[in-house]
Amino acid sequence: MIDTLLIPGVLVVLAVLLLGLERRFPLRRPTRPLRQRLWVNLAITGMAFAVAGLVVAPVAQWTLGVTADRGFGLIPWLGLSAGPAAVVGFLGMDAAFYAWHRANHEIGFLWRFHAAHHVDPDLDVTTSFRFHPGEIALSAGFRLVQLGLLGVPAWVLIGYEAVFLGNTLLHHSNVRLPLRLERGLHLVLVTPRMHGVHHSQVREETDANYSVVLPWWDHLLGTIHLDVPQDQVRIGVPAWDGERAEGLRTGLLVPLTPPAAHRIGPDGAEPQRDPHLRTGYPGRITA
Repeated sequence: MIDTLLIPGVLVVLAVLLLGLERRFPLRRPTRPLRQRLWVNLAITGMAFAVAGLVVAPVAQWTLGVTADRGFGLIPWLGLSAGPAAVVGFLGMDAAFYAWHRANHEIGFLWRFHAAHHVDPDLDVTTSFRFHPGEIALSAGFRLVQLGLLGVPAWVLIGYEAVFLGNTLLHHSNVRLPLRLERGLHLVLVTPRMHGVHHSQVREETDANYSVVLPWWDHLLGTIHLDVPQDQVRIGVPAWDGERAEGLRTGLLVPLTPPAAHRIGPDGAEPQRDPHLRTGYPGRITA
């Protein structure tokens, strides 16, 4: 009971705190008033959580039960005690989420649904859980594989989920952290500047920075892209640039548009980055 009540309560407090901080210390200048986006983001978020509760949670619970009863998965096979099981489980789940996120960008069918998250023309804490309900439903299959292969205990899953959800709020927020602080924080967590680049309309920047909690996977696998000043990052998906991104109907119907058309802006061209605007250090956070 404590777990089911405490974690959502902490997340709500964190979201309100970040919402206030990003209004006071914005990292990027908003292109739309929050009130124009808030109800759409909250509506899609509500649908996402509903599908997660009805579809994903039962699959996860069933998988945890099977792995516990049959001793199936990496952690039971290795016979790990509590401490090592927590470390292996946390790292394994986070690496799996990197792979799943990357797949949502590189596989056209999955991108159709994931694009609804990127369509938001601004990036802030209200974007954090704005995921198409279809993407959430599809993620049930991923959770089955992730939890089945790892065989994580339930308490490890709860701990990871708490950190996962909390850091999702943080790195989607539009809070301008002091640059020195963010560079230090980036050693252990995905940060707002790192994820801000990921929501850029420039394809090579969107298709980078896939990590969710630990930033290490992008550094290890060569998908890190940090050398873009935040004031040069235009958030969104080119096909829905500007007013095209507004409205609940737009957010829900994004999957009906062919992925190839997503990359082309209203001017008929794919957004590009002037190389002179880059700092030249892809793995180091810039302002």
